[in-house]
Amino acid sequence: MNRTIRRTSVFCLLLVLALLMRATWLQAYQAKALADDDHNRRNTIAQYAQPLGDIIVAGSPVTGSKRTAGSDLAYKRTYTEGDLYAAVTGYGSQAYGSTQLEGIYSHVLDGTDDRLKNPLGALTREQSAPGNVLTTIDPDVQKAAYEALGDDKGAAVAIDPATGRILAMVSTPSYDPSTISGTADGTAWQKLLDDPDKPLVNRALRQPLAPGSTFKLVVAAAALEDGLYGSVDERTASPNPYTLPGTSTVLRNESSSAPCENATLRTALQYSCNNVFAKAAVDLGQDKVRTMAEKFGFNAEKLDVPVRASKSVYPAGMDRPQTALTGIGQFEVTATPLQMAMVPAVLANGGELAAPHMVSSVTDAEGDPLQEFPDGDTKRVVSASTAEQLRSAMVTVVEEGTGTNARIAGAEVGGKTGTAQNGVGNSKTPYAWFTSYAKDLSGGKEVAVAVVVEDSGAARSEVSGNGLAAPIAQKMMKAALAD
Repeated sequence: MNRTIRRTSVFCLLLVLALLMRATWLQAYQAKALADDDHNRRNTIAQYAQPLGDIIVAGSPVTGSKRTAGSDLAYKRTYTEGDLYAAVTGYGSQAYGSTQLEGIYSHVLDGTDDRLKNPLGALTREQSAPGNVLTTIDPDVQKAAYEALGDDKGAAVAIDPATGRILAMVSTPSYDPSTISGTADGTAWQKLLDDPDKPLVNRALRQPLAPGSTFKLVVAAAALEDGLYGSVDERTASPNPYTLPGTSTVLRNESSSAPCENATLRTALQYSCNNVFAKAAVDLGQDKVRTMAEKFGFNAEKLDVPVRASKSVYPAGMDRPQTALTGIGQFEVTATPLQMAMVPAVLANGGELAAPHMVSSVTDAEGDPLQEFPDGDTKRVVSASTAEQLRSAMVTVVEEGTGTNARIAGAEVGGKTGTAQNGVGNSKTPYAWFTSYAKDLSGGKEVAVAVVVEDSGAARSEVSGNGLAAPIAQKMMKAALAD
């Protein structure tokens, strides 16, 4: 063989080897990455190749599927009462992806999850029948919250204190996910993006705001657990008005006639005395208040229900005047409605926090569970004695104090109002909060609720937790106890 032919043969052999090595690399190492690539159209085609699985509320689907025409995406997502359940389901869109439960469980709902495959299907690569997601949502409580919020901008959450089951999660203004589920919904999508009220934001989970006086429950818990005060009926050392330490700034109370000077914690919660809780926060020190706040769930990096909630924050590195302001839920304290529902849930459950969750199980098409979320996974936050005392004080708030609009005949109801400053120098409309629990005196059912109204269109002088948020909470609690 002459030299030229030999060299050409070696070169061709090397090319063949290179091709084999490349093919092996693609098959062995890059196949999954290419298959999972967002730009792989086959994934989207597979996702919508058959009717999708459903998100279930109380045994009935709140989602569905519709056959499309003139598209390689055979089916698209539909929603039953989409506006009502958008804060629970999120959206599943052929063009814009998926969020919340639709996003977390997309592979179960479209049948591509490996757990859905039987041995034969694994060999043939045949797409499996999709699974379903079963929620803990109570449709009556959900509807009560949605209708009560109405045109207000705000959010509401209801939790079963003993189990941690989320019974309602509403964010308003809402939207109908059906309007953006296809590939030709650009106008509707842009309208949602341009809306200054941000309907795509789940305010119940993703909009931490200053909690205002509802945070006083956390400070009261810290004061009792630390022994700063022996009971909710022991008189405190709280001058009125209270001057922030090291400053000339005077912190006043909403009502100048309220008996807030040296008031007990019960009276201070009843009249929402700023001086008592600002002073208590300073006396305890920021570290002790933060420790208690974190036991309730503040500063948690991961709070998944299973949708991840934004972090509720109790700040660090403050001076004493700033610490005083945190005692009334201001300065840099922020909380989601979910977080503020967890506070009364702990107190109603004897001082234990049952992990909040809004999915009970994920199943295959036959209803067999792929994943289950047990109820009652609890941790101790405060003692049973502290919880009992604070429940008693919260009942006083509703029966004789600032939360009278939350009363329910035949039920024990305890609550705490909050009106949180908004904007520099409180220049914007304040936030109206109400956090509460209710117990049916005859049947023993319980529920914990938090409501925030960011803007109701009411005059600034009419904004209050009792006036705006408590009536919403009352309707939710009544619906929960009636089931």
